[in-house]
Amino acid sequence: MEQTGSDRTYLSAGSEIADFSDNEAVELFSEALRSAMQDILGSSSAAKDSVLVLPPDATRFHSKAGLLTDAASGVLGQGLGAIMPALGTHVPMSAAEIGRMFPKSPIARFKGHDWRNEVTTLGRLEGGFVERVSEGRLKYDWPAQVNNALVSGGYSLVLSIGQVVPHEVIGMANHGKNVFVGTGGKEAIDKSHFLGAAFGMERIMGRVDTPVRALFDEAARRFQGLLPPILYALTVVGRREEGESAAGGGLALRGIYVGTGRKCFEEAAALSRKVNVQILDESVDKAVVWLDPEEYRSTWLGNKSVYRTRMAMADGGELLVLAPGLKGFGEDPSIDKLIRKFGYRPSDQIVDLVSREKDLADSLSAAAHLVHGSPEGRFTVRYCPGSGLSAQEIESVGFFSGSLERAMKEYDPEKLRPGFNEVRGERIFFVPNPAIGLWAERRRFGAD
Repeated sequence: MEQTGSDRTYLSAGSEIADFSDNEAVELFSEALRSAMQDILGSSSAAKDSVLVLPPDATRFHSKAGLLTDAASGVLGQGLGAIMPALGTHVPMSAAEIGRMFPKSPIARFKGHDWRNEVTTLGRLEGGFVERVSEGRLKYDWPAQVNNALVSGGYSLVLSIGQVVPHEVIGMANHGKNVFVGTGGKEAIDKSHFLGAAFGMERIMGRVDTPVRALFDEAARRFQGLLPPILYALTVVGRREEGESAAGGGLALRGIYVGTGRKCFEEAAALSRKVNVQILDESVDKAVVWLDPEEYRSTWLGNKSVYRTRMAMADGGELLVLAPGLKGFGEDPSIDKLIRKFGYRPSDQIVDLVSREKDLADSLSAAAHLVHGSPEGRFTVRYCPGSGLSAQEIESVGFFSGSLERAMKEYDPEKLRPGFNEVRGERIFFVPNPAIGLWAERRRFGAD
């Protein structure tokens, strides 16, 4: 996005070794929020103006966004207009999930987002723009869409909270994505996701400047006058290394950034690149990924295990996914049906199907997901689900199936450490949570 006078950073704190406590994070963030509100809304803003807070949903439970949302609720008081989890295509949060992730925020202020029916189109980016950023791969126009509440809800400020981490569609998650996907509509999500898939996931993940990021930056530049001011609060979360204090558990809050423009995102992304991208000097013959049942209920989410490790996997290798909470394939019923119908296939097959199958062409985000979840014929993916999905269902979408009970005995997540392990003479690579990183062999990522 163009650097303008409104691009101001209120908090930039973090490093590869930083480990902010919850109290420190709340204090730093609250001070930055008060300063920003003073600048943007004036001294009496908390009493007279309503703020719309956009945090992630339960699929980003470990992002520390829940902590910051609760802190914002306390700072805003009567100025808190609503809290709208940036669901995108995900299922709405249950009351229990809201209570777990946002225990100090008033549940009465939460509102949902319907990506099919509750959106306003701010305008469209022309096909020529999409053609240019996609290097000629696509030429459709793209609508900048947001939830109606951002346009007509009467809010004076939007507070967008989220985690910056490698992402398969946009390169690095958050910032404009939280607005234009998290509260976006079907056409916008479909086309942006397919753009990322067509450009090539391996060329996108872990990068700041990508074709999809260009869409959101340009939309913010062109249509910012139709929206309230947006204040971004971004976190970077990494896994603690051996020897670090584990007082706060296995994950550490490495960075917190608050600002109104792109600079805060760039700083967060630079830290995330150091914290969340693990470059390996060798490929992985066998990887074991653990999917927390509280966080991963579908392959739509669980396939982070595939695309976050795809650049690390050796040709002919095996990815074993321990998925006790799996209950379906898509977060959305219609997408679930499409996944069951077409399955996870190499990208060239999906592109061909899009050209021939109307239902898949009408749901390009599903088509993109099928590309992202495919091992591209290079290695095998073996899912070990609980009772929510049968072996037959797993195999019907193109994966191999395995026994969760047997796999858990052989590869106990409680006994494995992140990275390479020796298990009865077998060398395996363990990933305890694929949502917090990207693993890639040096030659595939193109790292120095």
